[in-house]
Amino acid sequence: MSSATRFDVLAKAAGRYGDASLDNYALVRSLAERVATGFCRYLGDDRKCVYLVPPEGPFTPVDHGSGAFSVSGQGFLPLGPIRFGLAVRVSDGGDWIRVVISAEKEGPDLDVSIIGGRDFSFRLPVEEARLTEFHDVLFEYLTDWFNDRADHYANGSYGGGEMGFEFIHSDEGDV
Repeated sequence: MSSATRFDVLAKAAGRYGDASLDNYALVRSLAERVATGFCRYLGDDRKCVYLVPPEGPFTPVDHGSGAFSVSGQGFLPLGPIRFGLAVRVSDGGDWIRVVISAEKEGPDLDVSIIGGRDFSFRLPVEEARLTEFHDVLFEYLTDWFNDRADHYANGSYGGGEMGFEFIHSDEGDV
């Protein structure tokens, strides 16, 4: 016969949820940090050219730490998809864009979506070769975005009311 109260059962369930949400956050944050540092190396720039930034609202091209994640500032860490932003330097003149990425664990995989772009799946644990493949996808997404808009302009059909990327010009960071 168990002497556990209903509160004990509830507290145990909440504790299990809390452990899972911390694990989820740790997985997503680890991936985000690896994507940010690896993408700058992938681009071949010797200066810092990618920062983790909030997925929405104002941002500056500096590392925002835990503030770069959609769950930042929430009391009880929710268990579900987590979004983060990447500020990517796109010129020598200090121009940056933000790419928003969503990630969630699905069984043995970490599924990633570039908002407005492709989905990608990592088998856990994330292997370096697979990370390089994701950098290829991210690079393709960014270059296609710029080239598509320039092509639309050249052919007389640009604008379309689409928000697109959020551009900023900044002298902050290692520009």
